[in-house]
Parts: sequence; C-alpha cells; structure tokens
Amino acid sequence: MTRLYIDADACPVIRESLSAARVLRVPCVIAGNTTQNLERHLRASDPREPRDPARPDGGFWVSTVQVGVGADSADFEIAAAVNPDDVVVTQDIGLADIVLGRGARAIGVRGHVYNPLTIDSMMFIRHEEKRVRRAGGRTKGPAAFTSEDRRRFSRNLRQLLREARESTGR
Repeated sequence: MTRLYIDADACPVIRESLSAARVLRVPCVIAGNTTQNLERHLRASDPREPRDPARPDGGFWVSTVQVGVGADSADFEIAAAVNPDDVVVTQDIGLADIVLGRGARAIGVRGHVYNPLTIDSMMFIRHEEKRVRRAGGRTKGPAAFTSEDRRRFSRNLRQLLREARESTGR
C-alpha cells in the first residue's frame, strides 16, 4: 500500500500534496515539529484513519505526527516509517537520499523528482556548499518560489503517486 509522507518543516506545498492524496485516494502522513499547527492543513471531513478496517488500504485518510523541535526530527520520523512503495515530499536532500536508499520515491517542493542515479552528486554539492559557508563564504540561495513551481510540483506528484500505486498493483 502506497502512502504519501509530507515533511512539513518549511513545506510550501502541503495543500497541493493533500489535494493529490485525496484525488488519488492515497493515505497521507504529515510530519512536523511541535511548533507547527499541522491540523490547520486538514479538512474537518478528512478521515484520520482507514474508513473500512476490512480493507488494508482504506482509501484516503490523513494523520499528523508531531515531533520534537530538534533539527531533522521530522526527517528521522519519516525515514523510520517509509516503505519501498511510499512517496515522500521533502526539500531536504539528505532525507531524499535516505528515502531513495529504502526503495521509496521522493519529490522536492518545486517538483524535482529525486533520482537514485543523481542523488550522490546532489549530496556532494550540498556538502561542498556547507563547507564554504562554514569557512565564512557565501553560496547562492534558492530562487523565489513561483506559481510555476507549484504547478510542476502538483503535476509531478500525481504522476509519482500513480507510478507508486501501479508498481504495487493498487
């Protein structure tokens, strides 16, 4: 059974992620630190657990997981729970690397689908940029988040969820 995990820390596409999960009837877990009100993203009509216990997938439902405020707490929670059929929304390349290593799929908030063949080079670049910053240097930050980023994300997430479900026969 495919599940969608959302790393809610600084995630600008929670609404789009939940919309895709509702339409495609994919269970969803939102993980974020305790300073966030994760429930604000949910509709009152969103089921919080599978509707029909006799069906293992139960269709769409959503739960929230509040984690401590420590760095990467949500990442660790997701990494521990993810299965090979799952999809993870994150802008953290380190979490994407872990997720891919566990056989799951990962997508960035701008719609970039992380690839096992290129994740090592992305991790290397991240490491080098951190090294430059620690030494007092500056690196270029991300461009402003655009409506085109949001559209690309929605389109690619729906495709990724369909592929994940097809690979499991559900």
